[in-house]
Amino acid sequence: MDINESSPLLTCRNAENTAHFTGYADDIPPIKGVNDFYTQFAAESKKLWYLAAPMIFTTVCQYSLGAITQTFAGHVGTLDLAAFSIENSVIAGFSLGIMVGMGSALETLCGQAYGAGQIDMLGVYMQRSWIILFVTALLLMFFYIFATPILILIGQTEDISRLAGKMALWMIPQLFAYAANYPIAKFLQAQSKIMAMSSISGVALVLHAFLSWLLMLKLEWGLFGGAMVLNFSWWFMVVAQMVYILSGTCGQAWSGFSWAAFNNLWGFVKLSLASAIMLCLETWYFMALILFAGYLKNAEIAVDALSICTNIVGWAIMIAIGFNAAISIRVSNELGAAHPRTAKFSVVVVVFYSIIVGCFLALLLIIFRHQYPAIFADSLEVQQAVYALTPLLAVCLVINNTQPALSGVAIGAGWQAVIAYINIACYYIFGVPLGLILGFAVDLGVTGIWLGMLTGTVVQTVILVWICARTNWDKEASMAGERIKKWSG
Repeated sequence: MDINESSPLLTCRNAENTAHFTGYADDIPPIKGVNDFYTQFAAESKKLWYLAAPMIFTTVCQYSLGAITQTFAGHVGTLDLAAFSIENSVIAGFSLGIMVGMGSALETLCGQAYGAGQIDMLGVYMQRSWIILFVTALLLMFFYIFATPILILIGQTEDISRLAGKMALWMIPQLFAYAANYPIAKFLQAQSKIMAMSSISGVALVLHAFLSWLLMLKLEWGLFGGAMVLNFSWWFMVVAQMVYILSGTCGQAWSGFSWAAFNNLWGFVKLSLASAIMLCLETWYFMALILFAGYLKNAEIAVDALSICTNIVGWAIMIAIGFNAAISIRVSNELGAAHPRTAKFSVVVVVFYSIIVGCFLALLLIIFRHQYPAIFADSLEVQQAVYALTPLLAVCLVINNTQPALSGVAIGAGWQAVIAYINIACYYIFGVPLGLILGFAVDLGVTGIWLGMLTGTVVQTVILVWICARTNWDKEASMAGERIKKWSG
């Protein structure tokens, strides 16, 4: 296909392509009056929830794999729970942040290319991302191999470090499943093929829950059984999604393996690194929270309590990531199709729903504050510590349900590099030092650490809202057109 013919500028031919591929033939007209706003809000809500609902289900299912293993580990023993929490939050969390972050470059390119009608480039982009992520996984594997000395070096107790290091070795297959899965996910998301991902993730979750109970508790394999089930569940999703793609359901988007995947790899690496830095800084922020708790008095109880809270926040964030993926698809598709007003309005709608859902989840937590700690741990000390953190946890659910949606806007528009700088300032120059001061100098313990770091997230969220409000969306649509020309060439 000639580049000039596939340009996202508003030519007659491209309008036909856009209508065919995205279902949106024209940009929305300027909104005049309350009735006009309500009509457009209802229409955009329908489009958003069509994407968000199955994506929320998918992300909750995928996150629940580790969360279920962590829950069963809490019934194996407190040391097992602490070791799995450290491995899952620090070792796997570090790697997951890099993998998801580098994969988000694919989210920007695939989404905008799909909106512009350049369907044949999606498969090439996915293969480029595979190459980069598998090489990255090979490098990250050493982090798994030397997990025990690394954890001891950063101050974790020897017992927790040794067991977490052993767990990390067992989890190396999951690392390579991450490398395979996230490019596939972005490839399918860009085409709005969400139901297939949801179905596969749902089946994986059911199998995972049963096998985890069987191996970890019934057969008493403990953490080794949990690791084997986690590896199986992630590779099951990868294989099932590839079968779906290879069956021909993606049409022009997948035309087979191509040598074109090796073209412009360095440029793709640079774009992926910018995306990785943006998302890694967010993922590692929670990882740091668990690490700092390990330096407190009675570290095992502190780590257990905080890991349960971050587990719950993680489930809530998976709902928010459903909005993140949906708004990324909406913004990237509409910018690629040169529909700036539609892209801007979709941001308003997603922020509204993310706040409402966050408040609902916080209310549920407060209502069941006496019951939920026992689900995650048998220790009364741990349960009491979790109960004490409930008010802060409720506030965190509201903030952390809104922030990922705004990050999705950034991914859809291709702002990863700018947001990375904002994350550094808000999280690590402001949030982390404030948390350490409140936690250790003011002696507020876990509550102080979390309160300081939550403040950093609030500041970052306010800045993202301000950026979205000040954005020239016509200019963003023009930049999307230039980006598509560059990467398709």
